Amino acid sequence: MMIQSFKMACSAILSNKMRSFLTMLGIIIGVTSLVVLVSLVNGAVASVNEDISSAGNSKMTVTINNNKGKPLTLDEVLAMGQESEIKEIAPVGEESGTAKSDKTSGDVSITGTTPGYFKIQKLNLASGRILKKADVDSSSYTAVINHYMAQQLFGTENVTGRTVIIAGRQYKIAGVLQKNKDNGWNMDRMEAYVPYSTLMRSSETVKYVNSFVVLADNEKAMKAVESKITDKLLERFQNDTKAFRVDNEMEFLKMMESTNRTMVMMLGGIAGISLIVGGIGIMNIMLVSVTERTREIGIRKAIGADYANIMVQFLVEAVVISLMGCLIGILLSWGIVSAVDQVMSRYHFKLSPNVIWLSVAFSATIGVAFGSYPANKAAKKKPIEALRFS
Repeated sequence: MMIQSFKMACSAILSNKMRSFLTMLGIIIGVTSLVVLVSLVNGAVASVNEDISSAGNSKMTVTINNNKGKPLTLDEVLAMGQESEIKEIAPVGEESGTAKSDKTSGDVSITGTTPGYFKIQKLNLASGRILKKADVDSSSYTAVINHYMAQQLFGTENVTGRTVIIAGRQYKIAGVLQKNKDNGWNMDRMEAYVPYSTLMRSSETVKYVNSFVVLADNEKAMKAVESKITDKLLERFQNDTKAFRVDNEMEFLKMMESTNRTMVMMLGGIAGISLIVGGIGIMNIMLVSVTERTREIGIRKAIGADYANIMVQFLVEAVVISLMGCLIGILLSWGIVSAVDQVMSRYHFKLSPNVIWLSVAFSATIGVAFGSYPANKAAKKKPIEALRFS
């Protein structure tokens, strides 16, 4: 009975191709929007998680919110690095300026820090060396620049030992970093890393430590390290909990996962509304179909078809329409996601199998739910009255 009903459903759909396609349109739009949006959100979140994981999950950032009257010194920050389970600690001071070579100039992001910063952030050298403790101790005008800055100002990465003007002061280039991984989150920009003590001496805005990063021995040590840093800062700022904030990568990952779940649920709800609208379209067209095929129903009942036979025939037809719309929607989604992935190659967009199966299951449910009323109406028709219909 099911096979025969399926054949009849396909025949009815093919005999009214345009009407059937328009009926499927709501399902197609709903499935396409659901699969595409969820795939894009998952891809973006996965890229963020990958970046954070590649940088290590045992890192935390400390921000000093109020330094007025009680500045945190460079020596105090470096002293915290002597605590057990802390692998590296480095202050971070940032400002922007202009970098100049003999040939050209451009905007540069200047980061004042110490040698540990390069290990914490996993910044690898292409040539030369990183900053040394001696550079910080002597406040030397030494800089490590990124690959992009070397290419922009000098046209080559082989610039170790050369000089560059940064924010109006002449620096000697100690090293050049490797090119950033093309991950979509690090935009091409010129970056220079200088000793923190040098930045404090030359900058008008960076006069004390207002931020530093910490690398724990491992993920398991994160809580202990965070507790030690917090205790030190509470003692330093006289139990003022608002004077600083500690953010670790593990908490950020958990927040991202929570946000991702919320967004997927919201997008699923929006797409679900489109599928319900598509289901209403299926019900309307099936009602029209039942009316048009009243004589066919009468003939089938006259030769022995019962309530269940007619019910299944029209119910299968509604489900087939819904699933065909779902299939077209999935194929469209695959095309759209693949195209976006090619254009935005820095990300990793792909269809989620779970979302595809959810779409199929929901589409089938929509077909059954909105096809039941027309199918029941058809199955209840009396043979004599149906045969008289013209």
